[in-house]
Amino acid sequence: MAADDPIISVDDATTRLAAHGYLAGRELATAVFLAARLRRPLFLEGEAGVGKTELAKALALVLDTELLRLQCYEGLDIAQSAYEWNVARQMLEIRLAEATGRAAEPGFAATLYRREMLIDRPLLRSLTAPRPPVLLIDEIDRADEPFEAFLLEILSDYQISIPEFGPIRALEPPLVILTSNRTREIHDALKRRCLYAWVDYPDAERELEIVRLKAPGAAERLAREVVEFVQRARRMDLFKLPGVAETIDWTNALIALDAMALDPDTVSDTIGVLLKYQEDVERMRAGDIGAMLDELRALSPDIPAASP
Repeated sequence: MAADDPIISVDDATTRLAAHGYLAGRELATAVFLAARLRRPLFLEGEAGVGKTELAKALALVLDTELLRLQCYEGLDIAQSAYEWNVARQMLEIRLAEATGRAAEPGFAATLYRREMLIDRPLLRSLTAPRPPVLLIDEIDRADEPFEAFLLEILSDYQISIPEFGPIRALEPPLVILTSNRTREIHDALKRRCLYAWVDYPDAERELEIVRLKAPGAAERLAREVVEFVQRARRMDLFKLPGVAETIDWTNALIALDAMALDPDTVSDTIGVLLKYQEDVERMRAGDIGAMLDELRALSPDIPAASP
């Protein structure tokens, strides 16, 4: 990756990501370093809310470059993702040419498809930016399979072939991050062009570090109880396990309520911040939240016991 201050090692990746608020494990930091050094796209897979998108944002800060984000969805096509012709400007030029007689000149039609007639969307912008950006292709599993095929040329050769104009190739390739929540399998042809990393839920120690970083207003006891509660919730039979993003949101919600520790009523009142499906909320409320809190305090000696 061409940058004024490139990532020079795995340790450098870890340190600089942490300086911008992203705590990466050794395996993920290694994948980031290799993607930057080898100029290879990095395909991140994992459950929603574990920090895949946040990694791309942090990388743009580390490299002091622009973040171009393409949010994928069903029906996404070339016009929204890569480029489209400026039809309004083309029509204006046709009318002017007809008024002056130029429309009949040989080669006039070709002038309607020159470079300045293109409207750049995120994929094309990533190839033509003055400085190589971080290109985030977010939630590729939400896009249709034909869109994956269109990406192959970009991921292999860092170029886009436009039928009416020709190929546009990056002088310096962007750092490409693709994410997937694994709602469907991504084709092997796309994966082969990328380095791969699975982003998992963090263990309790790392999640506590993240909460301290992202919710600095939380009392130490509250931060520890929240993390232990979430870690136990992920071992329950829930429809959708809470991600790190939900842990942070819940902690900040509790701070806003001036909570210093968890209690059954507060957990019940705020559980909708942590869990996003009514079935999971009901299952949590149907259990004995008080017993769950007593258990996590008994098994975690670093957490002070609840007041009688």
